[in-house]
Order: sequence, then C-alpha cells, then structure tokens
Amino acid sequence: MQNKVVVIGGGAAGAIAAGTAAFRGLDVTLLERNDRIARKIMITGKGRCNLTNNVQSVYEIIDNIPRNGRFLYSAFSQFMPYDTIDFFESLGVKLKVERGNRVFPLSDKSVDVVDALNLFLKKSGVKTKTSRACELIIDEGQVTGVKMANGDIVFADAVIVATGGLSYPKTGSTGDGYYFAKCAGHTIVPPKPSLVALKSSDTFCAQLQGLSLKNISIKVLDNERKEVLYSDFGEMIFTHVGLSGPVILSASSHIRDFNSGKFCVSIDLKPALSLEQLDSRVQRDFLKYSNKDFSNSLFELLPRKMIPVIIKKCGIPTDLKVNQITKEMRKAFTYAIKNFIVTISGFGDINEAIVTSGGVSTDEIDPKTMRSKKVEGLYFAGEVIDVDGYTGGFNLQIAFSTGRLAGNSILEDHRL
Repeated sequence: MQNKVVVIGGGAAGAIAAGTAAFRGLDVTLLERNDRIARKIMITGKGRCNLTNNVQSVYEIIDNIPRNGRFLYSAFSQFMPYDTIDFFESLGVKLKVERGNRVFPLSDKSVDVVDALNLFLKKSGVKTKTSRACELIIDEGQVTGVKMANGDIVFADAVIVATGGLSYPKTGSTGDGYYFAKCAGHTIVPPKPSLVALKSSDTFCAQLQGLSLKNISIKVLDNERKEVLYSDFGEMIFTHVGLSGPVILSASSHIRDFNSGKFCVSIDLKPALSLEQLDSRVQRDFLKYSNKDFSNSLFELLPRKMIPVIIKKCGIPTDLKVNQITKEMRKAFTYAIKNFIVTISGFGDINEAIVTSGGVSTDEIDPKTMRSKKVEGLYFAGEVIDVDGYTGGFNLQIAFSTGRLAGNSILEDHRL
C-alpha cells in the first residue's frame, strides 16, 4: 500500500515538494486554493521570474540570507542553484544569467517557469486538487490528514505545509500556514514585511516621486547605535511616501524595531568620486557657469528634480550667483551630494512586500529533513518558515531547496 502524502500550497516550495515525493513512489495530493499553481511566481521579477542566483557555494548563498541562513545549510547542500538551473532546463526552460548572477528564463516570461512546474507535477503523478485546507487533523502527536473548507477530509501519513507567508495575499499567501503550525504547537515568529519599500516622513520624497537613480550607493544608518547596518550599490527610486528599488528592498531586510528617527538612509549620488574629486568637479562647473544663479548651474551634475531639494538641504540661496558662493557653501553642497539623508519612518505595506520575514520558528524544525519537532509526519517548506533572503533569486532558491528536502525526507521518516 502506497504511503499517502498531502502537500498544502502549490507555490514554488509546494510544487517541488509534491513532485519530489511522488517521484519517490508516494501517493501525493497537492492542495491549492487557487485555480492554478504558482500564482506568486507569475509576478516575481516584474513578470520575468528571477528563479535563482547562480552562486557556486553554500556559503555564498547563506551570506545572502540575513534571517536564519545557517538553518538552511542542509537544504542548500542538497539542492544548489546549479541544481535548480539543471532542473528547469531539463523541463525545457532555457535560462540566462544577468547582472548580479540573477537567473531568468531566456524568454523573460514567468509563465515558462510555471508551465515547467506543471509538467513536473504531471510527470511525477501528483494529484492536484483545487480546495482550501482549513485544519490539520492530529491524533496523539501524529498528523493523520487535512480537513478542507467544504468539510471533506483528505487522510494522509504525512503533510507538508508550504502555504507561503503574508505578502501578496491575492496570490493565496494569507497566513494559513501560521495557523496550522500554531495549532500543531509551533511558535510563530511575528510576520513582518521583508524586501519591501521604505516609508519616510521627509516631505521632499513626494517632490522626487518617480525619480530613478542608477549607480548610487546607500548606507542604512542606525542613529541610536551610531552604526552602519547595511550598505549596497545599484539602483533605487523615490516614491510619493519614501524609497523603493533593488538596493532599498535588500536594505529593508536589515531593519528591525522602528522608533521615530532611529533609522535613515544615506545616499551617495556620486560614489565613483571621493569628496575631494567631487569638489574639483564642482569647481570646474562653477567656473564654467560663474555668472549664473546657483540653481541654474547644476543641470550637468544632478537630475533636474533633485536640484531644488539638494539646494534646500545645503542651505544656499537659489538665486545666489555662482561666483558669490564661498568655499564653506561649496563644501556643504558636495557633502549633501555624497550624504543625501532620508529619514525612515516605517515599512511599506506587507501586502506589497516581496517576501515575509517571520513564520514558523526554525528552532522547532529539523534542518536536515524540514520535519516538525512537535508533530510526527508534519513538514514545512518555503516562506512559511522564519527564513528570508535578499533580492536576486535567493528567496525562490529557499523555496526550491526546502521543498526538495521535504519531499525527499518523507521517505526517510522512521514511521514510513
């Protein structure tokens, strides 16, 4: 008699877990509340799906997982990014590697990744059921099945919870997995948004809305501890309420425990130049436009939207002639360019976060199997666990690696 396995959630982790378990000869039912699997994958990478990051060692991956990275050592060791690449290419998805080792479908279409996962499920013999799980059935410390929203019960020898987090609830990530885990006796680390835009109380952000900056560097500063939490180089964009873009999303992973004025982002608009080099550049521009008003002399140096904001920050009158600017004024101006400060007041909405930080405590999950330490036959995979990584494909790799490990580990469970 085949052992029965139920996987709750048809996202990246759930699909890999279900297909892997089925290929091992188990009778697998995948429960997905949506009418199609992997809805969140469809919107990742702006619809292009950055499915992994082509780093070559486990330690490189862990360095990009700020939340409980060491917990994932076994999962990554057994299913590396190059395994992910081989897996999807074996299913007919041609891939390419872009800047920062980000891996995308050659077609730039997320649907190709979803179609490949569907093909994997079909080839492996997984039975997919469109239904919402509402309760785990646990008898004397052993999971025995799943109760559905319509009252039906799917009996099982093992259950893998891969329901995702709370981000993008329209894709089905509504926190159901936290409820299942809590009912099974697990501790839930309070969910917070991660890889999310940052809000600012600075009114100039609205003035700069839509301004995209490339090749800038940032530092996240903890004003209370007087230390740099995170630094990065790349792209960002101003929103009507704050900051977003790749470097900001990664920076958000490092910010915890907001207090008024505790955190700020320092933006270096000219990271290729030292203060001295920038000052020399500014002096050349000032010489060139010596008879112009200060505000009309900066268009070669700064984006037009940013000019009035920078001028206000350094306190120089806009109509002051360039040839009247003192050395002290010029230094204040160059400093403002190298240290453009934005006060951070909070996170963007968790509904718009790329991933959720928090979830099932890693202390209560066996990292070598993804099996619950609380309930026999219960496993977890993906974003429902308290792990999250930087932008760049690392979070999907977490999903694929933990899903693969959970799917493989069920065969090794002593009860089965």
